[in-house]
Amino acid sequence: MGIISAYMVPHPPLIVPEIGRGEERKIQDTIHAYEEVARRIGSLRPDTIVLISPHQTMYADYFHISPGAGASGDFGQFRAGQVKIEADYDTEFVSLLCQYAVGEKLSAGTLGEKDKRLDHGTMVPLYFVNRYWTRYRLVRIGLSGLPLTEHYRLGQYIQSVADVLERRTVLIGSGDLSHRLREDGPYGYQKEGPEYDSRIMDVMGRAAFGELLEFPEDFCEKAGECGHRSFTIMAGALDGQKVRSERLSYEGPFGVGYGICAYEVCGPDTERRFLEQYQERLLARIRRQREQEDAFVRLARKTIERYVRTGEVIRQPEDLPEEMSGYRAGVFVSLKKDGRLRGCIGTIQAVQPSIAEEIIQNAVSACSRDPRFSPVGPEELEQLSISVDVLSDAEKIDSSKELDVKRYGVIVTNGYRRGLLLPNLEGVDTVEQQIAIARQKAGIGESEEVELERFEVVRHF
Repeated sequence: MGIISAYMVPHPPLIVPEIGRGEERKIQDTIHAYEEVARRIGSLRPDTIVLISPHQTMYADYFHISPGAGASGDFGQFRAGQVKIEADYDTEFVSLLCQYAVGEKLSAGTLGEKDKRLDHGTMVPLYFVNRYWTRYRLVRIGLSGLPLTEHYRLGQYIQSVADVLERRTVLIGSGDLSHRLREDGPYGYQKEGPEYDSRIMDVMGRAAFGELLEFPEDFCEKAGECGHRSFTIMAGALDGQKVRSERLSYEGPFGVGYGICAYEVCGPDTERRFLEQYQERLLARIRRQREQEDAFVRLARKTIERYVRTGEVIRQPEDLPEEMSGYRAGVFVSLKKDGRLRGCIGTIQAVQPSIAEEIIQNAVSACSRDPRFSPVGPEELEQLSISVDVLSDAEKIDSSKELDVKRYGVIVTNGYRRGLLLPNLEGVDTVEQQIAIARQKAGIGESEEVELERFEVVRHF
């Protein structure tokens, strides 16, 4: 049997009449679409419903799958404690999914549950489904801070488990869209809010799931979206399948976007293996970049590849340009994978006898000693994009007005605490953001006095 259908749905609690008390009438199109989704699920009579919720237990580097025989919850936090939802879990499905995760080295499992109760991202969809069908078992999965590609991979393993167990399986991707559609909305207005909603509804309406992987993280963050990772897991569960897609509704009257789409599985389609296609494009792009890398980046890459594969630190080559071997400067080496930071270590001032030695030492540290990340593995080397920033001498400034977030990096100092942020970084658009992040890195509070310095960089890709 396997996965027979999937649905993208929002989870506004006020859509439940006992909570909305009339306010739900302002999103009547969403209610009608939700009822249609629930009727369809009822007619399909699934054995298992896999539900992805952003409000389930979430970790930065781990997907939490709810353990145990089942769980219950109510809408007490929304002043409707009389509305209760109960669900029995599909323990066999959960067990096999965890085995797949371990075997495929995906960081997912049933450890670390913080709250057994059902969350509203789970209960709102089930409130509607349970009117039409209750003889299912639930698999409840949370999101993570891992890359979108890892979310898609989790979806692929969900598909595999459903196929192996021959379960009639329905998947629900629970998630609101942007929370920043209007000034009077819960998080105010950002131009990225309506841009995100327009783009995501187009992508999901066409079932163009490969495009989900192309959404920049800073764009999603500025839009204040809630469900992108849920939808990406759902897309992975439909990988390699032909689907009949239908856009059922979209509304955003409260400053939050609510979108509903339905997908009926129609059989295999090898042209829709979107993660494989995305990775092929990514590798081709990195190969083109490698062909154009200058001596600075080539040295960093050679250093990283030797160290990761053998544990050896290379000697400074003899055939380097004079600007690398005859001068000293602070250097930062940054690694990215799947468009996300994978390591970044540097020195504000020169500590090595040459820029080349500075690159070698910081490249080793970036791939193996950045405390925010696990060491880079040999299997990742072909996926890395590398940049090298060579810093000018820092100069003290009297005011943040002398900064330019695109041109200058900033150093903030309070006593022995010192924090640095490079210029022209993705997602850092204002001087205020730049200083705040540098303060955070140094452990300096917002109200504490700081000395400011600025510097320029030459960035090598």
